[in-house]
Amino acid sequence: METIIKTNSTIEKFITEFESSKKSLFGDLSIREKAFDVFLKQGIPSRKHEEYKYVNMELLMKGDFAFSTKKALTCEQISGTQILNDAIVVVLENGIFIDGLSKIKNLPKGLTIVDISEAKDKVAFKKHFSKYADINSDPLIALNAALAQGGVFIYVEKNAVIEKPIHVVNVATSTENLINISRNLFVVEENAQVKILESFETVDTSAKIITNSVTEIYIGKNAIVEHNKIQVECEFGNLVCTTQSYQESKSIFTTNTFILSGAFVRNNLNMVLDDEHIESHLNGLYLTKGNQIVDNHTLVDHRKPNCNSNELYKGIIDEKSVATFNGKIFVRKDAQKTNAFQSNKNILLSDDGTINTKPQLEIYADDVKCSHGTSTGKLDADKIFYLRARGLSELSAKKLLMHAFASEVVDMVTIEELKTYLEDKITKRFE
Repeated sequence: METIIKTNSTIEKFITEFESSKKSLFGDLSIREKAFDVFLKQGIPSRKHEEYKYVNMELLMKGDFAFSTKKALTCEQISGTQILNDAIVVVLENGIFIDGLSKIKNLPKGLTIVDISEAKDKVAFKKHFSKYADINSDPLIALNAALAQGGVFIYVEKNAVIEKPIHVVNVATSTENLINISRNLFVVEENAQVKILESFETVDTSAKIITNSVTEIYIGKNAIVEHNKIQVECEFGNLVCTTQSYQESKSIFTTNTFILSGAFVRNNLNMVLDDEHIESHLNGLYLTKGNQIVDNHTLVDHRKPNCNSNELYKGIIDEKSVATFNGKIFVRKDAQKTNAFQSNKNILLSDDGTINTKPQLEIYADDVKCSHGTSTGKLDADKIFYLRARGLSELSAKKLLMHAFASEVVDMVTIEELKTYLEDKITKRFE
């Protein structure tokens, strides 16, 4: 079939980059060529694309960008991005695995961590790589599959319990406009347990940086996984982040997303529950201000009976910022006795702020318990009055209410050091 190319100057740059680099990139070339063909047919998503109707990706990607940069991070810069003192640390600079800055020596039994470009001969990699993030569902996933330059492969063996959390530090830095494209694969086998933190931060730059990151997570039978994502981009940092999970029978997966800053942040979270007695929890907190744009899209796909999912996303929107929550629960015909709940709550601190919220249920089974809801408003005047009557200033009362609102999501985190970090960031945000 002849490829219909949706072309513009940016697309032409992607074509040039793909043709010049495709043979030197890791993985199966046929997978990359198929993905790039899909990307060319779909093009960069515009506002006409239903899933991107509130953001202008074409404008974001317009201009001159480099696709790679020299490694420049120092130990001092990395130390400033450390969230956990007692963790297994993986450093990705502009999407490239940096062994010298990572802390992966003497790994516990049952845990393998390698540069994704060195994982091609591993059985689990061959079995799971590029099997879950659907290139046809999103052109930016297709672009990632075609042009990803690096990333990390994390493998937790059957029955392994990893006591220390794993911290994947994604740092973007450049003196010129840059597009980073990275790919991660986390495989957690049957009866295994692990906690993973992915953090995203742009440091020491005045250049425009766009990061397109895709992480696929496979959770085997009876496995327990906690996945946390912290996004602290600077005013020049732009992030498109896709997390795709796939769960087997009786597994428990919790994913918590915290968006604390950044010029533009787009999160795609797609969860597939493809067996019985699965439990899934997805929680998010986004704090926006200035002209920041945050776009959250979630999809929970219930494919089999007797599964539970719980979703809670909260936002505090200030100044002229724009936030979007678009969440869908999909219950297939065979997914009887599904329990699925979704809630999105927002506080608008400014008359100039904007929140677009669209919770959705698509149900094809008849024996289910499902609900969704959304609320948006200002801080409760009665509660402010109550606190002021007990001696707090108006500002202190508002800070206390906002902190309490945000803390409901923070409390979902079980890594105490990470909870302390988040509480501190939230407190400083409201000062």
